[in-house]
Amino acid sequence: MSVQNSDPKDEFNLDSYLEENSQMNEDVRSSIGTMERTGERKWVYPKKPKGKFTNYRSYVSYVLLALLILTPFFKLPNGNPLFKFDVLHSQFILFGFPFFTSDFFLLALGMITSIIFIVLFTMAYGRLFCGWVCPQTIFLEMVFRKIEYAIEGDRAKQIRLDKQEWDEEKIRKKLLKWTIFAIISFIIANVFLAYIIGADALYDVIKEGPADNVGTLIGLGFFSAMFYFVFAWFREQACTLVCPYGRFQGVLIDSHTINVTYDFKRGESTAGRAKFKKNEDREAAGKGDCIDCGQCVVVCPTGIDIRNGIQLECVNCTACIDACDEVMEKVGFPTGLIRYASEDDIKRGEKFKFTKRLAAYTFALLILIGAMTAFLFSRSDVESKYLKVPGTDYKVEGQYYVNQFEYTLYNKTNADQIVTLKLLSHKNSKVEMFEGVNKLNMEKGQIVQGKFFLKIPMNEVKSYKEKVVIGLVNQKGKVIDKYETSFSAPFKY
Repeated sequence: MSVQNSDPKDEFNLDSYLEENSQMNEDVRSSIGTMERTGERKWVYPKKPKGKFTNYRSYVSYVLLALLILTPFFKLPNGNPLFKFDVLHSQFILFGFPFFTSDFFLLALGMITSIIFIVLFTMAYGRLFCGWVCPQTIFLEMVFRKIEYAIEGDRAKQIRLDKQEWDEEKIRKKLLKWTIFAIISFIIANVFLAYIIGADALYDVIKEGPADNVGTLIGLGFFSAMFYFVFAWFREQACTLVCPYGRFQGVLIDSHTINVTYDFKRGESTAGRAKFKKNEDREAAGKGDCIDCGQCVVVCPTGIDIRNGIQLECVNCTACIDACDEVMEKVGFPTGLIRYASEDDIKRGEKFKFTKRLAAYTFALLILIGAMTAFLFSRSDVESKYLKVPGTDYKVEGQYYVNQFEYTLYNKTNADQIVTLKLLSHKNSKVEMFEGVNKLNMEKGQIVQGKFFLKIPMNEVKSYKEKVVIGLVNQKGKVIDKYETSFSAPFKY
């Protein structure tokens, strides 16, 4: 019988439970599930998961994989890819917008926004990112592990295959698996290369062949080997030993944080977990709903026992939830013994609370996201700056006051631009370039500098430091950037 609806005060004492299991908790906290105390690797053979959450994660993973693979080959109408991170040539494109060194304040703002988002998200939902979105988890569980299941079989067959001698069957299966792993690793390396050099450059490399691109081939080989090493051998240790996020979360989660959690009150009751016996009155015996089947352990990709509480190795992949729910349904107990819940949900049955700390982080996050979006979409294609030439003063030419200016124009697009200068604040003004013609040709990513004379009719000048607005106009007559500066004139009483 299920004990879910019994009075918690009569059947479970949290302090007694923690005291009785203090040694077990200490052992769990001071060890890693994938490593023996001698330091030897403990290979994990997770059972193939199945169930509602596994299906949902599969759908999310396939969408993310499609986006990851197709994004660098997709071009916007302006000819730019969605993303490009060419570190070697300092060419960066985010959401189709080219970014240059002058835009690094946006990068700094983006990094601050990302850090606050990670902190906020982890405080609220634990390692939900790790189980559902992290590329390491998606590639390992939804690509490489599925290939391994298809070739070598489920957990028991994999263990038996690794223990048997190197006969024809083992050599054939291992060689086939390793070959497919190597091919996929090479494909992943090419996809990431497309994010760096662009799809067009990648096509050129393929057409030209390896002989003309030895350096690129060496880089591809290195990253292919790295991906192969991570997904064929290192695997879950990337999460438990290398990734800082697992350790970082330890200082962020609290009793309100949502995690994949074992309901120890329901699972242990007063007499603890026990094997299932047909027609037994478990409630009368004080036994919990956990029948100690171990399915939540054998299905875990990081080799932990979720019943020991929140652990560094847990990536919230939900495999234990599906495994436990399947067992609960078979024995006739309610599902949800392992579920998404906070510690407070388990102890007192409280719902998730939006604390003042979360509200503060959310408010800061919304402000930063708003500022980031505003900067991103208000960013001009060409950045312009106009300053008076140092050491010069105004001149008088007929009915005009004349100032000498210098300009700096920065083409932030991946297309050539033809622009002209125009004074927007005074109607009858004149712009005379030192080059003679007020038409500037700018190549993509180019910085253009020069000088010009600005002439304003005397009757339009009201101050000895006249505020003027100089605009940059493209071929279509659209003002693509503005800059406010000062124009010198005689002092008027």
